Amino acid sequence: MFEVTVDQTFAAGHALRNYKGKCENVHGHNFKVQVTIEGQRLDDAGMLVDFVEVKKVMRQVIERLDHQFLNDVPPFDVKNPSAENIAEYFHIEMTTGLASTPVPVRISEVRVWETDIQSASYRP
Repeated sequence: MFEVTVDQTFAAGHALRNYKGKCENVHGHNFKVQVTIEGQRLDDAGMLVDFVEVKKVMRQVIERLDHQFLNDVPPFDVKNPSAENIAEYFHIEMTTGLASTPVPVRISEVRVWETDIQSASYRP
């Protein structure tokens, strides 16, 4: 099994719904997102997936969220914009964006950091 991991960052604000505590108030984070992709074989160039392509797809997802109030951005206008739900959102969007890679790949994990010391992950 081969793995490729790419990290990207973005800044956004949110307010957690159905939460009693400081995080129910509007606040922001410098989020870090890490996507790990796995597959059984490499392409003709000896790569699982091109880092350039992964970063391109990640940037497309990030563009929708960067410097936004996440509670106003679908699906987070309905779904709580928790780190866990953001990780799942990246998994869904990245899976769609990488559907046409030269060799079959799957996203094995997405991890989202809200701060340097706390993160949440999604694994299908």
